[in-house]
Amino acid sequence: MLEISSKTNLLEQSTYKYSLQDVKEPNLYREVYPYTDVPRIPFNHRRVPIGMPQDIWITDTSFRDGQQSVEPYTVKQIVDLFKLMSRLSGPYGIIRQTEFFVYSQKDREALQKCQELGLKFPEITTWIRASREDFKLVKDLGIRETGILVSCSDYHIFKKMKMTRKECMEYYLKTVCDAFEAGVMPRCHLEDITRADFYGFVVPFVNELMKLSKQAGIPVRIRACDTMGYGIPYPEVAIPRSVPGIVYGLQHYSEVPSEMLEWHGHNDFYKSVCNATTAWLYGASGVNCSLLGIGERTGNIPLEAMVFEYAGLRGSFDGMDPTAITEIADYFSHEMGYDIPPMTPFVGRNFNVTRAGIHADGLLKDEEIYNIFDTKRILNRSATVLLGKASGLAGIAYWINENYRLSANEAIDKKDPLVIALKEWIDAEYEDGRQTTLSNSEIEEKIEELSGGRFCRL
Repeated sequence: MLEISSKTNLLEQSTYKYSLQDVKEPNLYREVYPYTDVPRIPFNHRRVPIGMPQDIWITDTSFRDGQQSVEPYTVKQIVDLFKLMSRLSGPYGIIRQTEFFVYSQKDREALQKCQELGLKFPEITTWIRASREDFKLVKDLGIRETGILVSCSDYHIFKKMKMTRKECMEYYLKTVCDAFEAGVMPRCHLEDITRADFYGFVVPFVNELMKLSKQAGIPVRIRACDTMGYGIPYPEVAIPRSVPGIVYGLQHYSEVPSEMLEWHGHNDFYKSVCNATTAWLYGASGVNCSLLGIGERTGNIPLEAMVFEYAGLRGSFDGMDPTAITEIADYFSHEMGYDIPPMTPFVGRNFNVTRAGIHADGLLKDEEIYNIFDTKRILNRSATVLLGKASGLAGIAYWINENYRLSANEAIDKKDPLVIALKEWIDAEYEDGRQTTLSNSEIEEKIEELSGGRFCRL
């Protein structure tokens, strides 16, 4: 049958309707995932068109997935980070939502204190076990949307849940009906989608979800979860690892609108950011992230990375305040004691620091030579250099002022006794045969000693 497509405005064959394949044995894609070897990347040379949605945004899981991998945050820490996230989001809500646990008294207290702030963005959502009691709890808290787990690979269906595909689908659909009955919008987390039988289970299941959604008059959000970080962004890669194929398939074979489609990825194979960007490019409006990428195993998609991906794709931050990223990083480091790897882009201590002597010379002459962008204006972090045997008094004073972020009134100059004493110590280090650059921690320790407590180690 031929019909005009509302997406392309071209005459196309009507979409094939996939039905559930209720297999007796699980399909574990052993040719792709041998387990005793590195997962393989199969190509089928099928391309799908890029289809960037009109609106794209970021959602956050710092207080849910992020908290599962570190020491639990206090109520104050959650509230403080929520306020910083709201400032980063800007007036148009580019960071649209953040999700909370609701099981402990502390979880609920943090959620309610964030609600009391009256901030429009990010919208507060939850993540719950799929039960009637939990849906009622969410409704009583005044939450519009909640996430529920709907694992979709045979690894989970057969091995964890001990069900058949048909039994699993029926169980999930009943759960969604319970959410509708409670008046809550479900966000279905399709766990492990990059190891799932996409056409034999995922598409038929999502088709049923879309039918229920229309009948109930309540939207259903679909979160495609690359739980193990197996997703691949390259064109012509085969399902189940193809990010373009998954996003395109959910849109075109299950008719999930872009604004109801979200990508959630992990960084096990260093692809979380490029996979998230690919999901945007091929039709998902939302990408789900966490602050600093903190999350299970290798972590989630770093939220701050997607802020810059957004600006690169759109040509504007659209009201987001990226200087909040630096304050968020400072908060994690100084208030929460979280150790950010120093080379981490945008938030690590060394991300815009030059080590090589020839690079340092160029940076001091014109920072644009070796700085990726105006980090002072965009992130409120000046480019700097590491101190070594060629560091003069002016360079040392500059390093101290930038490292301790001293204001114009607090800044010291090259005649300060501390600067002179530090240069004498540095010169002595290299006269004794030292070849390597001085680390920040070494310098800070010496400054604390030489300054008599005027400056303390960060």
